Parts: sequence; C-alpha cells; structure tokens
Amino acid sequence: MQIFQIDNIPSVLYGEEADRVILAVHGNQSNKTDVPIRILAETAQAKGYQVLSFDLPEHGERKGRQIPCKVQNCVEELKTVMEYVKGKWKSAGLFACSMGAYFSLLACKDEKLEICLFLSPVVDMERLIENMMTWFQVTPEHLEASGELDTPIGQKLYWDYYCYTREHPIVKWNAPTCILYGSEDDLCEYDRIKRFTERFGCSLEVVEQGEHYFHTKEQLEKYRDWLEKEL
Repeated sequence: MQIFQIDNIPSVLYGEEADRVILAVHGNQSNKTDVPIRILAETAQAKGYQVLSFDLPEHGERKGRQIPCKVQNCVEELKTVMEYVKGKWKSAGLFACSMGAYFSLLACKDEKLEICLFLSPVVDMERLIENMMTWFQVTPEHLEASGELDTPIGQKLYWDYYCYTREHPIVKWNAPTCILYGSEDDLCEYDRIKRFTERFGCSLEVVEQGEHYFHTKEQLEKYRDWLEKEL
C-alpha cells in the first residue's frame, strides 16, 4: 500500500504494479481506506488490478480543512484524479459508493471505463436533497435565503449544491455498470435505482435486508461475493 498525494489530494494505491487499475470513490462519512475499499483491493488484486482511492473533502485526512464536500468541488477533484489515472495505466475501471457514485456519474461520463461497480449508489441527488429538506421541514425558500443549513444528522444542506444538482441531471452514462443495492436502503429509493438501471442498461443485484451502509458480516460477505462475480 502506497500513501501519497495527487495535486494535494491524499491518496492510496493498493497492489503490485499492473496495467489495469480501479479508481475507488468512497461515500459519506467514509475514507480512502475504509472497509469496502479494502475488500475491493483484496479482491481486485487477485484479478490483476491495482486499486487507487483518495479522500474527498471533509473526509479522512481532510477533516477540518476548509474545502467543503460540495458536488462542485468533488467533481473537479475526481476529474483531476482521473487524469492522473489515464497517465499511469492502460485501462481503468471505477468503483463508487453512495454519494461517490453521484460524483462519478458527473465527472466520468465521458471516460472510457473497462467496468463500473456501484455500491448503494446515489443516482438522483436532487431527489435525496429534497427528501432531506422534507425530513427537516426546510423549504427551498428558507434554504435559498440561508445559503446553508445544518441538519440533525450532521449533514449540511447547501443552496448552491441543490441548484447544481438541478442544473446537471444525469443524462449520459455509457460504462458497463453493475450495481449492488440493499432492499432496506433508506436513502436511495428503489424506483430511482430501477429507473437508472433500465435507462443505462446496468445490471442490478438486490441484497435482501441489506442497508444503505453495508457493514454487517452478512452484508459484507454478499458484497465480497458480488465483487468476485463481477470483476
């Protein structure tokens, strides 16, 4: 495992030198060396891949720093890391979890990817933000006037973030994509996932009793089995 920086972005590279790499984008409250990414690295190395991951703003080594974890910042950073990937490896795949999948859908829509693996992906961030506004009785007018608001779950709502999601819908995705989704996911509604898979020709595997955050022994075993099958 190599720890280094890509344009001041804390990054990690797993595995022996190879021609192929999987770029791994973590989800909310996670980091570049979290359990799902370590499991991915173990599985991918046996299949001839290296795995490259990095900390999104306000995550991992970047907690407490000034750059906020907004879609605008994350998309630009992901593009920077993807350019690094294209300069180092002959072919690249993508793994992304939760909100990392949403950032990837925007940043990598024009990239040639060998494979794409999404775990509990957020495929409609506009819908998720609107749901959060409903949960916490926040109107669009209130959010616009405030600019940003804290929520009881520690997740900030930003007006410019919300506007960005409305102005940048997911309309293009050409990578061969496999999705693993939990039947008890309370953040990403099944109908939105299903609609995305049908529109872009993805394969979808639903884990019964699986949650948005795969963390139990049984859930992680399902996740590992899925990786073995799809890689």
